[in-house]
Amino acid sequence: MDNTFPQNMWGKTPDWQKDLTEYWVDTAQRTIIFTDILRKRGNNYIKHIRGGQPPVLTFNYELILNAKNFEHPCNYSLVRISDRRRHEDELPDDRERRHPSRERIERPKRPIVIMDPRAGHGPGIGGSKRDSEIGMALEHEHPVYFILFYSEPIPGQTMADVIEAIEIFMEKIVELHPNADAPAIMGNCQAGWAAAIACAERPDVAGPLVLNGAPLSYWSGVAGVNPMRYKGGLVGGVWVNSILSDLGNGVFDGANLVYNFETLNPANTIWTKQYNVYSQVDTEEERYLAFERWWGGFFMLTTDEIHFIVRNLFVGNKLETGQLELREGRKISLKNIKSPIIVFASMGDNITPAQQALNWIPRVYSSVEDIKKHGQVIIYIVHKDIGHLGIFVAGSVAKKEHKEIIANFDMIEFLSPGLYEMVIEGDVVSEKFSTRYEPRTFADIAAYDDGIEDETDFSVVAKLSESNDNLYQLFARPWVKFWTTELSAEILRYLHPLRVQRYIFADTNPMMRPVKNIASIARQNRKPASKDNPFSAMEKDFSNYVDSLLDIYRDWRDLNSELLFQMIYGSKTMRGFFPPPGPEEAPSSGPLQEQDVDERLQTLHEGGLAAGLIRVFMAIARIGGGVKRRHFEIGNEIARTHKALKRLKPADFKRILKEQAAILQADEDRAIEALSVLIKNKDDRMEALSIARRLCLVDGVYSDQEKTMIEKLKKGLSLE
Repeated sequence: MDNTFPQNMWGKTPDWQKDLTEYWVDTAQRTIIFTDILRKRGNNYIKHIRGGQPPVLTFNYELILNAKNFEHPCNYSLVRISDRRRHEDELPDDRERRHPSRERIERPKRPIVIMDPRAGHGPGIGGSKRDSEIGMALEHEHPVYFILFYSEPIPGQTMADVIEAIEIFMEKIVELHPNADAPAIMGNCQAGWAAAIACAERPDVAGPLVLNGAPLSYWSGVAGVNPMRYKGGLVGGVWVNSILSDLGNGVFDGANLVYNFETLNPANTIWTKQYNVYSQVDTEEERYLAFERWWGGFFMLTTDEIHFIVRNLFVGNKLETGQLELREGRKISLKNIKSPIIVFASMGDNITPAQQALNWIPRVYSSVEDIKKHGQVIIYIVHKDIGHLGIFVAGSVAKKEHKEIIANFDMIEFLSPGLYEMVIEGDVVSEKFSTRYEPRTFADIAAYDDGIEDETDFSVVAKLSESNDNLYQLFARPWVKFWTTELSAEILRYLHPLRVQRYIFADTNPMMRPVKNIASIARQNRKPASKDNPFSAMEKDFSNYVDSLLDIYRDWRDLNSELLFQMIYGSKTMRGFFPPPGPEEAPSSGPLQEQDVDERLQTLHEGGLAAGLIRVFMAIARIGGGVKRRHFEIGNEIARTHKALKRLKPADFKRILKEQAAILQADEDRAIEALSVLIKNKDDRMEALSIARRLCLVDGVYSDQEKTMIEKLKKGLSLE
């Protein structure tokens, strides 16, 4: 009898038995190795905790300041990254340097400060790879500082203490680099709003502020797309955080915040993340364990801290309205930030949607003209699809967006006040990029949203939250505290599902001890299935099927959560008890007075030759509203070599630059007409016109706008 498998229509006989055997061997080995990877994850988790959960930085660092010794102590420290990408034998020099072939004094590179989020996880993810924010800052030879925090807060510490510590850190950096520009701050996610508050309180010690995936408009989002913003309302507000803190004996467990992120995408949490490792056990182990070391490090907050964050920010949304108080009577206005602000958001971010990252701009300022009148420069970048963590973790983002942001800090000083989009052209493979700044309006920001009508419901949530929290504190809190001890709090923390799933696979579980040796044998005799194995293809199809089922569940859950939220907080009954604010109640920053515009023109005829040349440069550079990199480079060269400009100190040069940009914005015609008063010598005026023509030719040909501006400058310089 013929036992061969029947031939198919092409005449070939598939060896299904061989494929099945190959697949089962591969599956058994992968199962054993994957279990061993979970064992290593559990061991790493326990080791990380016993080691005090240090930052997951790949860079060496030295301690500069520890805030536990401050007058108002907290669990933060300032460290300096000691690694170097270039010139490894040199340390950043704070002394003024002269280029041997130039008379102009060269200023040392400005320091850059990286801040990671304290949202349940520990610090270091912004520098967990060589190609990272820290890596790019080192690549450009900046002194780099990192603000880290420890797993356990100082008893009684408040958010005011944390912000005060950040401000002291900034003062120290300025002290260490007296001849450099004020330090730039890069705040990731939750660290973004903390950095913004510190910069608003102490604009004198802050340079450019970069907000990476940082929420500042907490009620914003698109209906049907951003469900996470509804969670606070569906549980009744901040009282839930209050009871969790009380059950923790005065400490809020950061694992609860991480759990919120985990439930946001059940397909990834339950299946995809694990299956990705299981299906690629030979290559994914190192990456997975490195990420899980950070993802599984749960950091604590005090009751006061979490209550402040949820009550005032996520539920109360008080930062963008200027109603936030760190200490009683100490309101924070984002308009106080004087240095340029760069906002980096992504349409693929489901934790901090682009709307939450951007919508504060038209809320804080009444118009783009209002931004200009305040002398502020606000720049935004919106990535098409990168996820939340990718904004400050992905190597491709570090090599492109962060690299260009850091490389252009000095160029931003040349921008006239206003709102811009940073447009980066080029690819990561070639590492050749061109960057320009395109003027934008509030309509461009509004285009990312579907309207703000849905935010009215959140104002109802804020009022209900206050009521629920007051009721909890009055009637339930005394009883919760009475029955809570440090032992009960510790038991609850150890029973948290995110911890259990880690240590249950560690070697502390006796049943896991044989896995190490069995996995070693499996690795030595590894026989992966061939790429064209049909059973492997069936496995991948099944994985995709599970993914799709979990995605359907997620979409159903999110849709029902949104409908339930709208039904509750959009109802007349709820609004009758907790009426949303009317137009007359809405907080307003108030328009800038007309006298502020007049003040910009008070120095119209002051400054002499240097001011005149810089005014000519800015008049050309702002044509079309966009400043190009080549304008910046030519302007830098002129500033280094021109007899009137090279003697200026860098601080004076930048001050004059901002003054002339403000004057041109206030009244361009009068500013140009005054050039003949500023530049009295005819030869100097002819040289100024020559500089203008050189700047116009950066693209090789005059545009119509540039031709018009050249004619205006000729007239203003009295050279017709």
